[in-house]
Amino acid sequence: MPPTADDLTRVACCQIAPRVGELDANRAAGLGAAQAAAMTGAAIVVLPELSASGYVFRDIAEAKALAEPADGPTAAGWAILARQYGITIVGGICELGTNGVLYNTALVVDDSGVRTAYRKAHLWDAEKLVFTPGDAPPPVIETAGTSLALMICYDLEFPEWVRLPALAGAHLLCAPANWPSLPRPEGERPIEVVRAQAAAGTNRMFVAVCDRAGAERGVDWVGGSVIIDPDGWPLAGPDPGDHEITIVADCALPAAADKRISERNDVLTDRRPSLYAGVTREDRDD
Repeated sequence: MPPTADDLTRVACCQIAPRVGELDANRAAGLGAAQAAAMTGAAIVVLPELSASGYVFRDIAEAKALAEPADGPTAAGWAILARQYGITIVGGICELGTNGVLYNTALVVDDSGVRTAYRKAHLWDAEKLVFTPGDAPPPVIETAGTSLALMICYDLEFPEWVRLPALAGAHLLCAPANWPSLPRPEGERPIEVVRAQAAAGTNRMFVAVCDRAGAERGVDWVGGSVIIDPDGWPLAGPDPGDHEITIVADCALPAAADKRISERNDVLTDRRPSLYAGVTREDRDD
């Protein structure tokens, strides 16, 4: 039976162009894009990784000057908008932890305030010079009438990590991202998008990735924001390129509870974990 309008949740990814160091302008851009998406009926709005601070820091001192606590001004602005429109906002900040270290963090904010904060566990390239990696699994929370999970960018490239929220019952995985543009063969889809499609299909879970636009200190971006269904096919995006865009898809999120891919196959119950022990055995021979 096809989904009815009551089964559909509108998800939006706002591919904005943050500028490193311009906190006020970046926060305003995120709020403006999220508000515009809410006015089209979006219930869940995803913003990019490090959307408030920008990404390409000169050094850790600059990053620290742009950092804020998880309940800081960016979250406060999102909470006001979430209450005004009854939406859930997902997006990234440069977090200053209580211990003085920096984290690449994503927040989920709804009309009750900050629901959860996730610290990126798998740091990409020069991020390792600035951030401390998180050590908690991707959170899964109930918001906007669904079970929503959270991770950031490079985390998506670790199948074991993505499997955790699927096993925890997530219907939608939101991933703020900053995908740097890398060479690829003519006519090929960005490999980052392919990996996200694989993550959705192998876990039968909706995946919403919000990338960014706007060249920053010599770095260009894929601009590959995409919303993917549990079969692994894009419902909206990608439209790769260096431009701002908001993509929107009406998602039948309860469908992600069904993990069957044939009459006799289920992507979770068909697992044989006893055969996979070597995947996580730290003392294995490489």
